[in-house]
Amino acid sequence: MEFELIAKTFMGLEPVLAQELTQLGANNVQIGRRMVSFTGDKEMMYRANFQLHTAIRILKPIKHFKARSAEEVYAEVQKIDWSQYILEGKTFSVDTVVYSDDFRNSRFVTYKVKDAIVDQFREKTGKRPNISVANPDIRLHIHIANDDTTIALDSSGESLHRRGYRQESVSVEAPLNEVLAAGMILMTGWKGDCDFIDPMCGSGTILIEAALIARNISPGVFRKEFAFEKWPDFDQNLFDEIYNDDSQEREFPHHIYGYDIDMKAVNTARLNVKAAGLSKEITVEQQDFKNFKKPEQKSVIVTNPPYGERISTPNLLGTYRMIGERLKNAFGGNEAWILSYREECFEQIGLKPSLKIPLYNGSLECEFRKYVPFDGKMKDFRSEGGIVKTDEEKCEMAQKHRFKKNREFKQRLEEEESNEEGDIRSFKFHSFPAPGSHSQCRFGNDDFRGRKRGGDDFKGRHDDDDFKGRRRGEDFKNRRRGDDFHGHSDRGNRRGSDKFGKNRRFEDED
Repeated sequence: MEFELIAKTFMGLEPVLAQELTQLGANNVQIGRRMVSFTGDKEMMYRANFQLHTAIRILKPIKHFKARSAEEVYAEVQKIDWSQYILEGKTFSVDTVVYSDDFRNSRFVTYKVKDAIVDQFREKTGKRPNISVANPDIRLHIHIANDDTTIALDSSGESLHRRGYRQESVSVEAPLNEVLAAGMILMTGWKGDCDFIDPMCGSGTILIEAALIARNISPGVFRKEFAFEKWPDFDQNLFDEIYNDDSQEREFPHHIYGYDIDMKAVNTARLNVKAAGLSKEITVEQQDFKNFKKPEQKSVIVTNPPYGERISTPNLLGTYRMIGERLKNAFGGNEAWILSYREECFEQIGLKPSLKIPLYNGSLECEFRKYVPFDGKMKDFRSEGGIVKTDEEKCEMAQKHRFKKNREFKQRLEEEESNEEGDIRSFKFHSFPAPGSHSQCRFGNDDFRGRKRGGDDFKGRHDDDDFKGRRRGEDFKNRRRGDDFHGHSDRGNRRGSDKFGKNRRFEDED
């Protein structure tokens, strides 16, 4: 039986997510604001959580209704038979996002929803379910836009960008969000058909996400749990079948290279790559981009240089001049994609971009630009079959109003600025609620507990000999993750309607 589902994502990634869902087999795919709605059955919901690279959360709406006050919300929530979703003795939590002048306090809405559910159970059974913020059995999400209200089950739990391979104890400053990194790679169209390079790789997020895409490995393989596993109707056998199916994975005949001038970043990236079991596909070395040499094989560059916003970067504009010089002199005939924030930084590159894509990195409205550097004259390059800008890219660049007139991107940076705040290689993604609203976001705890997959116990903080039964059964350690998989508790994460059409806002903090 098919039902409505909502996949949430970050601003700018909606088309990429929609394409992923279409390829996954979802029906009625519609792009909204920071979300894509679709329909599917229970298997589709499981697969969306497990296989999507650019989703941060999968919601299953329970009810849509109109409400202009907390009392009206209470009355509508009371009409739902909550015994279908919350079994006796189970706990629940409520996350609320409000975009409405009628509701000044989202916390009050949260309380009214909780009261409605608790009162219903108390009236029917004489017992009340408990609230758990840290690790609830059932996570509910209520979204109010003006008077349009949706209450939904959160099938994901902790945000899906938290894959599980990142070694938090050795993190570097501002690592790029995993979902954003995956979205950037998918935007390039690269799927493992040539070598891949990130010359300023930081903690290695872009490298790892590229390897997952190239190998067609489900990012959910690293996660320790999904919220739907605690639902009353959870189908263990169905999820085991999805979890243990590696038939769609493929070989990657090329290689992924990462470089960084900071040895701490290099060591962190190596640890993350090893925790993901991708050392065969990825090589990370210490190297300054200014010493970058032309690769022997055809390659694509995807990188996220400093912006001068959070990481202190002396001579920021000089860094971008150096990037442009290296692209022109050592990367001719290949593609380079660069994410940055400031216009003057891009100006220093000195190359005309083939494509500019608006993309948010946290609260910063950035641009993701494509460059095709070449040797000699444009005429000669084209005569040899070279393509700087495809017809599709020309059409996209010709679109009016691609960027807001008074966009923050136009903010200038003077060379003499101290750049004390550094760049946003990543940023805590958040929403921009209406005045007076307050969005709450709760995640489960980080306790790593023994789980079961296919009947075998999966134990936390273990050596490889103990790593069994999570993804591939006992032979898992002989495959892709094998001897490379030595992380801390996170590495054992086995895994990583018309109402929701184009004009619908559906966003919260993540």
